[in-house]
Order: sequence, then structure tokens, then C-alpha cells
Amino acid sequence: MNNFPADRTLRIGTRSSPMALAQAHMVADLLRKEEAEIQVELVPVTTEADLWQGDLAQLGGKGLYVKQIDTMLQRGEVDMAVHCVKDVPGDQPMPQGLVFAAYLPRDDVRDVLLFPEGSEMQRLDDLPPGAAVATSAVRRKAQVNRVRPDLNVVRVRGAVGTRIEKLDGKKKIDTRLDAMILATSGLERLGLSHRGRQVFTVQEMLPAVGAGVLGLECRHDDGSVAGLLSRLNHDRTMTEVTAERVMLHGLRGHCNSPIAGHCVTEPDGQLSLRGMVFSRDGAKFVHAHIWGESSNDPGTLGARVSAELLRQGARGIIAGNPY
Repeated sequence: MNNFPADRTLRIGTRSSPMALAQAHMVADLLRKEEAEIQVELVPVTTEADLWQGDLAQLGGKGLYVKQIDTMLQRGEVDMAVHCVKDVPGDQPMPQGLVFAAYLPRDDVRDVLLFPEGSEMQRLDDLPPGAAVATSAVRRKAQVNRVRPDLNVVRVRGAVGTRIEKLDGKKKIDTRLDAMILATSGLERLGLSHRGRQVFTVQEMLPAVGAGVLGLECRHDDGSVAGLLSRLNHDRTMTEVTAERVMLHGLRGHCNSPIAGHCVTEPDGQLSLRGMVFSRDGAKFVHAHIWGESSNDPGTLGARVSAELLRQGARGIIAGNPY
């Protein structure tokens, strides 16, 4: 293992949003526990995607959240990056020379429903027909529309705190919001768990590929950083994420594709992977749930689930022709 030089400052590239900064500070604290004398510097970046208020699909997708920081990493302007794995595209290879050296233990993958301050509603079923439900994710919109096609699902982007202010009416937007769906893990990281009402089970709302996972990325040839980060790697999470991302890659899925996938390690050690592909309105979908069986290899499992979804017509659904 390469030791991290005592006279070297570790520069962490991160988005400048409150959520991203909280995550980067958490990683910095974990690294200091590994190397008590390490000097860590956060390098915040406001990405093009952060500045864009329209539909991210028009700009090139959520992959833009990571692309700018990856370029800085390739140039040597930072030494590592902290990425939400759900934001990392599945239809593109890793940027040249970069590698994920570690995945942190997975946080809660479930989505949660919020209501405006003062509302007495608790569940999706409490909303009247035509109520406006805010989310930035096509995956969530499709799954809400499956069970409540009478609701008006609207796109609202921005930092989590800003979105909640819009829900509460503290920031003016065109549509009055009656509810909002966010990630449980995000609320927890920001100390806002108390705002959540209905926590959806993974059966009610299948998570995004890589949900709840932070990936630590560095240059492949930077042995001292890779060695340091590898000490934080959580093997089970890496295995499960591998299965999910192989499935996503096989579907040629990007961050705007209505694709969901969740791998778990059963109590007996067996891997289990569920995958779903939806039309944007949730009216059409395909579903596969396969176990690792004898080989229990995550790559093989991801490829099998991808192949089954494609057999059922996933390619046409992703392309917008679900017939």
C-alpha cells in the first residue's frame, strides 16, 4: 500500500451545493481518522448543471454534475472527487485515467414524501386529484403516475433546501406545490429528516441505480491517493453497485432514462437484483428480479437482469416507443 505523503495536501473536488459540501466534509473527516496528520482542502465547483434551471435533458443530462469535476481531476487540479453514484452516467465509459477507488457504505435508498409546513396530510393517498407533486426525477414521476395518474407531477430542481422553501411557499414559483418527493438520505445528511412524512418502500418506489452511495474517485496512476481511499471502501456496497451499474450499462441508460435498479445482499449472502424500465408517464414498464445463484457474480447478475429487461422491450421504452 502506498503511504500518503505527510507534506502533501489532499484536494477534494466537489460541487458547491450545501448537500455536496456536507458530503465532502464527511469524507474529509473519514480520511482524517485514517491519517491523523493529513491536510485536506475542499475545492468547490459550481457546475454548468447547477446553474441551469431548465430540463437537464436539454443540457445533456445529470452527468454534467460530475463531468466538470472529472476534467479537473484529469488535469491534476484536484486529487480526488466525491460523487453521488446515481449521478454517474451508465451509457459512457469511465473518463480516461480515472477510477472509483472506494464506495462508502450505502445510506438509506428510499424516497420520502414531504408536504408544506402546516399541512396535515401524511401519505400520497391523502392528495386530492390534480394535486401538484414536485420531483426532479423521471424515475419518480413514472412510478407516481403508475399508482396515481390523476396527480400533476411537476419538475422542480435546485438544492434540497431551496426545493423545500419552494414547497413551503417561501420561494415564488409558477405552480403551487402540494407535495414533494426527495431522497431520505439527502434529508438525513442535511438534518432535515423531520420534514419527511411517508417513506416509500423499495417495492412502492424502486430506487435509482447507485442510490444512497458516495463514490470516491481519483486518478488511476496516483497510487498514494488510491491506496488511502481504498481503506474507506465498503466491499458489500461495491459489489451491489457493480451489479446495478452493469445492468444500467447494458440498457445504455443515462441519467434521464426512467430506469430503476436495486441490488441487495440477502442474509445468506446471495445477491438479488431488481430492475425496472418505465415510460415517462408510467403507463408502460418492464420488470425483472433475478438472484445471483451459484456464481453470485455481480457483473453476471447485472448482465442477466439487463438482458431480461431488453427481452421484454426495454429498449423501445427508453427510446420512447414502448410498443
